[in-house]
Amino acid sequence: MIENRRRPIGSRAAGPTREIYHPGELAVQTRAGSREMARRVQGIVEPTLKPGFQECLREQPMAFVASVDTEGSVWASVLAGPPGFLRTVDEATIHLGVAPFEGDPLGDNLLANDAVGLLLIDFANRRRLRVNGRAQLLPDGTFDVQIQQVYLNCTKYIQARRVAISPLASGSDLRPQRNNGLTKAQQQLIAKSDTFFVASAHPNAGADLSHRGGNPGFIAVDGPNQLIWPDYTGNSMFNTLGNIEANPRVGLLFLDYETGGTLQLSGETRVIWDEEQVAQYPGA
Repeated sequence: MIENRRRPIGSRAAGPTREIYHPGELAVQTRAGSREMARRVQGIVEPTLKPGFQECLREQPMAFVASVDTEGSVWASVLAGPPGFLRTVDEATIHLGVAPFEGDPLGDNLLANDAVGLLLIDFANRRRLRVNGRAQLLPDGTFDVQIQQVYLNCTKYIQARRVAISPLASGSDLRPQRNNGLTKAQQQLIAKSDTFFVASAHPNAGADLSHRGGNPGFIAVDGPNQLIWPDYTGNSMFNTLGNIEANPRVGLLFLDYETGGTLQLSGETRVIWDEEQVAQYPGA
């Protein structure tokens, strides 16, 4: 229980003189006027884990994972365990030492498509590490990720909180509930959320997992089948919106810090550029 206390990726090398972005990312960067900034910051993308990254990884009790199912739907999942369940096999390989929960699409997705995006986020210290690569599912349900891109994100929009992992209570009902629209309770959870996670995938460039944060209420719930949220200024790379430009399918994940439950959504999204609509969301 959780308590409140890009790419299959190609062989494009990261670096300040080498283009690492796919056409969707380039299109959004150009439209947003951030093309030059994106070119300057692309040097933060590394092909392997630096020693400091490895230390950060070992300390985390959670890992957020983007994956793609056999129908092309994108999903965001969370894995949790005692610190140390994440470890480095070598500078280019991460082992995730817990299996997905029964009913989570992640396990089946890894059998069908090895592209994954990982996000490791330290809420207490407001740090986050993104890893994109390919997964190899192991016989015990755990898996390794062969790294192809890794980089630190800035601390923007990370809500500081203490997160602890505790054993499930005896008799806990782990059966997933599925439906085609948000229930009233789920809408209320989203409406009061200050954080969620978004998985996206490019047809050729692979999967990616990112985080969105804001004041409670920054996500507008427009009935049982539509959400609207602002995208605030970040690192100017536009990995998520760039993927959406090429492939509208996304997966969203919300955590209920009071009950330890999770809410996973999969659907389609679009970027709204209309100035009048954007003006309703200051800072977007």
